[in-house]
Amino acid sequence: MPQIDDLVLFTQVIEHGSFSKVAELNKITKSVVSKRISKLESELGVQLIYRTTRKLTLTEPGEVLYHRSKDIRQIAHSAFDAVTGFSETLSGHIRMSVPTISGELLLAEAVSDFCQKHPGMTIDMSLDNHFVDLLSENVDLVIRTGYLEDSSLIARHIFNSRWVICASQKYIEQNGMPMTPKALQHHNCLGYNQQSTGPFDWQFVRNGELYTLKVTGNFSSDNAAALRKSSLAGNGLSYLPTCLIYDDLQNGDLVEILPEHTGKVVGIYAVYPYTRKPAKRIQALIEHIRERYLEIKDRF
Repeated sequence: MPQIDDLVLFTQVIEHGSFSKVAELNKITKSVVSKRISKLESELGVQLIYRTTRKLTLTEPGEVLYHRSKDIRQIAHSAFDAVTGFSETLSGHIRMSVPTISGELLLAEAVSDFCQKHPGMTIDMSLDNHFVDLLSENVDLVIRTGYLEDSSLIARHIFNSRWVICASQKYIEQNGMPMTPKALQHHNCLGYNQQSTGPFDWQFVRNGELYTLKVTGNFSSDNAAALRKSSLAGNGLSYLPTCLIYDDLQNGDLVEILPEHTGKVVGIYAVYPYTRKPAKRIQALIEHIRERYLEIKDRF
């Protein structure tokens, strides 16, 4: 197996066009550079470079290898930069936007604790369920759910949130327990307007495959906490994130419905503008948030 160091050396030779310059750059002899490139060629079983007294020319395999590996040094540096200095004193200001549920349940305390841990930091956190344009609104970091389409942004997965259907004991006593997803069509289902599929298009799983079932109800909201309160009052069934109703399920105020059929899992991501070297304070805050979620992962 070729060594990554030799691959890096190969990309340097192509970029600088000279064994001598690369030898000087790495404080080694020209003969060592030549031997390591020859060793790489031998291990791969192909010639990578045509060598003449005047210039170096890539062979076809050399072209392929170079274009696949030319960013290897930058990727490695970015990886090191992402973690180096976490223990150093952090300072500066961060503007962030988070979903209402996440902010109310966990992030407000987690972010506040981060500021206490790093006295040089100040953070402005907005709770907003709507799409935030990081670049035009000058926001440093957002917590988002679902798939990221904007290639000018970077998303780091934090955790997956499992959603469950729930109802109060009062509602079940009055209306019965639905035993199949289709039975929900005869119940009052409360819709979540922020759901990408639509407030009354609920996700289920059958034979390992996800499918959507249309339900109906007399109330919908863009605030999941409002749906929770409505279900607690016995007004209908809600499809909500486990973290929001964990305590209600534990103490019996709400009952999980059709647990073997529900299939909604939403990815939670930390999203920030694309840069080759993100600020350490941003990386440190993301890691702090991720650790907080992991501490209570059973609630999700």
